[in-house]
Amino acid sequence: MISLLVGATLLLGAAAAGGWMSTFVDLAYIPAAGLFILSLSWMSDPKTARNGVFAGVAAMGLAILATWARPDVTQHWWIILPILLAVGPGVWLSMVPLTAVPQRTALSHAFGGLAAGLVGTAKYFHWYLYEPEMLTPFRMSAIILEIILGYLTLTGSLIAAGKLQEVKWIPQRPWIYKGQNTVNIAAFGLALVCGVILIFAPNMAVISPILFILIIVLALNFGWMLVMPIGGADMPTVISILNSYAGLSAVAMGLVLDNNLLITAGALDGSSGLILSIIMCRAMNRSFTNVLFGAFGQVQAQAAVGEKKTAKSATHDDAAQLLEYAQSVIIVPGYGMAVAHAQHAVAELATLLRNRGISVRFAIHPVAGRMPGHMNVLLTEANVPYDLLYDLDINPEFEHCDVGLVIGANDVVNPAARHDKTSPIYGMPIFDVDKCKTVLVCKRSMNTGFAGIENELFFLENTLMLFGDAKQFITEINSRLKGGGSGH
Repeated sequence: MISLLVGATLLLGAAAAGGWMSTFVDLAYIPAAGLFILSLSWMSDPKTARNGVFAGVAAMGLAILATWARPDVTQHWWIILPILLAVGPGVWLSMVPLTAVPQRTALSHAFGGLAAGLVGTAKYFHWYLYEPEMLTPFRMSAIILEIILGYLTLTGSLIAAGKLQEVKWIPQRPWIYKGQNTVNIAAFGLALVCGVILIFAPNMAVISPILFILIIVLALNFGWMLVMPIGGADMPTVISILNSYAGLSAVAMGLVLDNNLLITAGALDGSSGLILSIIMCRAMNRSFTNVLFGAFGQVQAQAAVGEKKTAKSATHDDAAQLLEYAQSVIIVPGYGMAVAHAQHAVAELATLLRNRGISVRFAIHPVAGRMPGHMNVLLTEANVPYDLLYDLDINPEFEHCDVGLVIGANDVVNPAARHDKTSPIYGMPIFDVDKCKTVLVCKRSMNTGFAGIENELFFLENTLMLFGDAKQFITEINSRLKGGGSGH
């Protein structure tokens, strides 16, 4: 608060020199920056998350209006027209179902990257043609960083959105070829070399614009090359990393435009995305380089020797009876729940069991689903109380649990991660759901998860497979629980 008052006093003192309108804009940026910080803080707690959204919207609205009011902004139609054109797509994006939020988030990152790239491109050519003295090494460095991160984020996010949407011509498994990492590093290195040349010689006739365009092409190419080798298992981390890239490109854009608020907002976005990426990498026991270059998710060839494994299946009645006579139930949701739109049926099941006096908790893995917090968002939409949601810290409770109900989760409950050193998921923290007295796995088929490996959980003695659509199966269980039973 003291810092804000001091800053306001200094800005008011500069009013005579810079003009009242410029001072007003700078003053407006102070509460906008504060609201951005509060928004990020409030979003970290479910109880204040809604206030965080409102604070972020208010901050962005204030930032836009204050920037629009700057005395040097005179071409208002060039602002109004894009806003009008964006209304339609914006409304459409706001109406997508919650199961499509991951790909919508990826598209949002793509738009942010495109905006940063276009601003950097426009600034460079404007200064190159009309104010070449403005292309100092510092500004040129910021522009190069802005366009590389911006255009990289654009194509990388579009590929990520396509993978999440399961577009047919975009492979869901990692797309790799021999020497791919070498090609990626070489392309990125060439872009950096061109950037260094431009930093020290930004005004060379013909050559400088050609180098600038070459950097744009390389950045666009590098974006899709970076994401294509990444499989669905790493999509939550990729979304977070792309969010960080978009934030860093906004920081560079703020440096180019000399806009302190843009630098602040971009730094918050970039740093939060980076922190979240680190958390998610730890949740998979993997490093950044392993995520970006590891091609995690290739289907593994199954051994042809040994006794063929068989899984036991159960009916709706079997599952309902086991749940009805349990004292404690832990539900582990995964992406399959999102695909089946089963969150409301699962929420109803939890309510029915709790009304019978059964302890019900949800175990949500940090990388469950296709984006950070995907399962949390879906269950919140279905009005599941937040105090029922647990992270990996619930693991010690599984051995005391009567029924573990896995709905659409796969790799995050695979016991192979604990003991099979040849497994690609070895060392990844998983839920110890196999330690429950009985495990019910709701799944469409025996197909592998994103890691492309067989799940040992499906073949254990205490596991029963519930084959079918998760929403329909859980709805049937709910009907049987409503129809009677001895209860508790």
